[in-house]
Amino acid sequence: MAASRQQSPVWAYVALAVVAGVLPLVIHNAYYLSILILVGIYGLIAIGLRLLMGYAGQVSLGHAAFYGLGAYATAIGTVRYELNAWLCIVLGMLITAGVAYVIGRPTLRLHGHYLAMATLGIGIIVQIFFREGGELTGGFSGMAGIPRLQIGSLVFNTDQKYCYVVWPVVILGLVIASNMVNSRIGRALRAIHDSEVAARACGVDVSSLKLNVFVVSAVFASVSGSLYAHYITFISPDPFGFAFSIMLVVMVIVGGSRSVWGALSGAAILTVLNQALMKLGEVVPALSGLDVVFFGAILIVTVVFMPDGLAGRIRRWRTGPREEEAAEEAV
Repeated sequence: MAASRQQSPVWAYVALAVVAGVLPLVIHNAYYLSILILVGIYGLIAIGLRLLMGYAGQVSLGHAAFYGLGAYATAIGTVRYELNAWLCIVLGMLITAGVAYVIGRPTLRLHGHYLAMATLGIGIIVQIFFREGGELTGGFSGMAGIPRLQIGSLVFNTDQKYCYVVWPVVILGLVIASNMVNSRIGRALRAIHDSEVAARACGVDVSSLKLNVFVVSAVFASVSGSLYAHYITFISPDPFGFAFSIMLVVMVIVGGSRSVWGALSGAAILTVLNQALMKLGEVVPALSGLDVVFFGAILIVTVVFMPDGLAGRIRRWRTGPREEEAAEEAV
């Protein structure tokens, strides 16, 4: 049974790669292609946040800040200083990792709602920096003219081409996250999630592990932000606020906080729903701006009726109640 668990994710990765490779060829509507790209970008953040929430047991309500740091780092580097875009993505990862490390050391000493409020405050502070950054960040007006990514003479200037940038990165993120979960680090994180006191008694360096996974999660968000900036070619502070942080948390919970694939499926569901709400708001103006209310309602329903998310419900259908506990160890 253990062997089958190890082989199953490989087939899942292959299937995802095939689907991600074929869909851009058969979808010719630019709007649907843009949704496919956004699913990948948001899914990558959700995968990182899932490591933090589902395994380290830490809730972050400010993850949009790291998403924004990646976007602004690559935007400032390419627009203000005319640096290579790929280099700026790497610099954004390093900057975000450094910021996450600095703020994570004191913040992760908190627990429960105190930690949630602290990360919320950090997110608000970072968004204020984006708004008040003057010429560096473009302030409320944002930054335009962000170049498209390219490799040699190949410019990823269409939605179809950009799918082949985003989804390989998503698959790589899935592989990295799965390897972490199935390693000694993953077992230690599960121990921390169940009981920090018991984990410490077993010799687990709880503080160090929580900080490390917080930094890794922030780097995932940074890469997503960079991909978003080079896709839209314009950024402003609005997409990196509290509402988006809430949507990310809902993505993880709806999909299943202890499943890599659940985080990705949750991102797909919430992204499509968000786009549908935007379309509905255009038709019925009274409903515009109520996305946080809808996401809150979805969160309540999921927590009450599906506490393990979609992944947990599917796992119970497949394994049955007797094997549920054993199946939770699989990714």
